[in-house]
Amino acid sequence: MEFTNLLIEKNAHIAKITINRPEVRNALDATTYGEISQAIELFEQDPTISVVILTGAGDKSFAAGADIKQLQQRTPLDALEPGLQGTCRKIEQSSKIVIAAVNGFALGGGCELALACDIRISSDRGKFGLPELNLAIIPGGGGTQRLSRIVGKGKALEMILTGEILDAYKAEQIGLVSKVVPHDQLHEEVQAYVEKIVAKGPLAVRLAKTVVHQGYDSDLTSALMLEKLAQAVLFGSEDKYEGTTAFLEKRQATFAGK
Repeated sequence: MEFTNLLIEKNAHIAKITINRPEVRNALDATTYGEISQAIELFEQDPTISVVILTGAGDKSFAAGADIKQLQQRTPLDALEPGLQGTCRKIEQSSKIVIAAVNGFALGGGCELALACDIRISSDRGKFGLPELNLAIIPGGGGTQRLSRIVGKGKALEMILTGEILDAYKAEQIGLVSKVVPHDQLHEEVQAYVEKIVAKGPLAVRLAKTVVHQGYDSDLTSALMLEKLAQAVLFGSEDKYEGTTAFLEKRQATFAGK
């Protein structure tokens, strides 16, 4: 599949999506987030891929928000299309673990894109914010909901209503990102996270993501039952037997994803 605004790489169990519009700070127009959806769908069909890394080209921006010229032309009916919200939902619902490697500005839609990822690692140049109210609109890619679930309703409202832009360390302090590293160490740190994840039982990784996301907004009784059912599936897997046997034999497990 050919992409206009993305660079796509695959190496063993890892796929990488790079938003490749550095001349406009990787702004998210309809073509770009549509291609991100296509890439996620493509990777979903590849059983060899366990982790997807999402980042931006250059050393200034992860994704600096929407293409304002395109945004100016959008109509009420356009807002009802899947759009960026649909792309973020695909990331969240993907069976692959998606890690945002934030290498600069993650504003507006770029911040929403990062929020949809399972883990966010930022360089010390990272900047995060949802300044949409300056344009007399609200975050429309899921930011009003995911930000409040990640950092709490009070802080989310403060960020959205004021348009405050946080540096990477402030974002880490409130739990928006998992870790901040020097800019030139970002991809090395992301790779370290990837290696930890791919060393785990792949079925367990997939179901852990599913249970956390699907259980989060459910009542506790339903969420705990979801957890039990996922555990029941894993108890019957070849990987569970291999993992426990390898532990008892004091050797490295070799998982088959079955």
